[in-house]
Amino acid sequence: MQIHISDKFTFGKLIRFALPSIVMVIFTSLYGIVDGVFVSNFAGDDAFTAVNLFLPIFYIVGSLGMLLGSGGCAFVAKLFGEKQDDEARKVFTGLVIFAAAIALIFTLSTVWFIPQISVMLGAEGKALADCTLYGTIMMCGLLPFSMQNFFQYWFPVADRPRLGLWITVAAGVTNALGDFIFMYAFEMGVGGAAIATVIGECVGGIVPLIWFLSKKGKNLYLVKPALKARELGKVCLNGSSEFLSSVSVSAVSILYNFQLLKYFGNAGVVAYGVIMYVSFIFIGCYLGFSVGTAPIVGYNYGAQNTDELKSVFKKSLLFYCIAAITMTAIAEALASPLAMIFVSYDSELLELSVKAVRIFSFSFLVSGFGIYASAFFTALNNGIISAVISTARTLVFQTVAVFIMPLIFGTDGIWGATVAAEILSLLLATVFILTKRKKYGYL
Repeated sequence: MQIHISDKFTFGKLIRFALPSIVMVIFTSLYGIVDGVFVSNFAGDDAFTAVNLFLPIFYIVGSLGMLLGSGGCAFVAKLFGEKQDDEARKVFTGLVIFAAAIALIFTLSTVWFIPQISVMLGAEGKALADCTLYGTIMMCGLLPFSMQNFFQYWFPVADRPRLGLWITVAAGVTNALGDFIFMYAFEMGVGGAAIATVIGECVGGIVPLIWFLSKKGKNLYLVKPALKARELGKVCLNGSSEFLSSVSVSAVSILYNFQLLKYFGNAGVVAYGVIMYVSFIFIGCYLGFSVGTAPIVGYNYGAQNTDELKSVFKKSLLFYCIAAITMTAIAEALASPLAMIFVSYDSELLELSVKAVRIFSFSFLVSGFGIYASAFFTALNNGIISAVISTARTLVFQTVAVFIMPLIFGTDGIWGATVAAEILSLLLATVFILTKRKKYGYL
């Protein structure tokens, strides 16, 4: 039976509604993971280093779709809750056009400078050539990647979270098959990995556009656009937390890479790459739940249904408590097998990666709460608080920790920097949750 955002949710029903978004976010993350596995095992350390150096830049510019998607879906869900269905569709259509235009502009203005960007990132020798090739091809696929990031927020609003999941699965499978064909069969190296990723992104970014063109049996579809500057401003402010979070994570990754090159050389960048690919899976669970439940929160806030808002909030906290313990236990238990997927060919590198994963995994105990708090305030259309939480979590605390922790704990402090940052984020998020509970009525 189809679940609607206007329904009353039991814990099981809430999980079922959010599950497609959880899997969808994880499969979206598989782009980088699959590329990492194939590049590491079939192209070597220099190519793997090149991919890890460039991806943060690509994710920064690709986050524009996330900005408009996360902020827009909360705004539109609120309009649906206020029974302004026609206005909701007009705003949605305007955001689709604006998101595509911005991505195209960034592609045309950035792709020519990939060699210079690669040098700035610290790539040298063969890694520089690989970084330039990989980056140039990936930037040519920025438009579909940005649109995929945009559309993944909208299927729950359209009461079709499972459809979003299947499109993302199709995109992920396409990417994996492309990696096998271009890297293993044709031996195209890091360029083949980039081509496979772009093809997969085309599936994830273009198929949703085709689906939203039809209005048959849907509450959300493309119509004549009517996006006012004031509405766009609210959307951007509301989505700024997710955008800043993604940008901050990528920016901090660049700082981590510089620190790792200083302490470990290329081996440190490779080990950190393993951590990031592993964390994509676990953090994807937290992010996916936030994406899947945000339209429910936005709808009930717009409808002034505080009883259901309280119920959804408390059930969400229960989910994160269960997920935190489960994710951490799994990561600790599987640290060695997960690292072996990427670096089984080098025993010293494997040992370093396993140690790094095991220290980093303790961050999963608390990271989910900061992620949800930021997304929750976005759903309540309070972009300022959401942005403060996400920016502090992913940029301020992380930046301080990555420089301070090694001075206190030595090289192990680099791997534990995220743990310290997430604990501080939990404290900050708790303060906002408690101080704003009366205003929004979720407690």
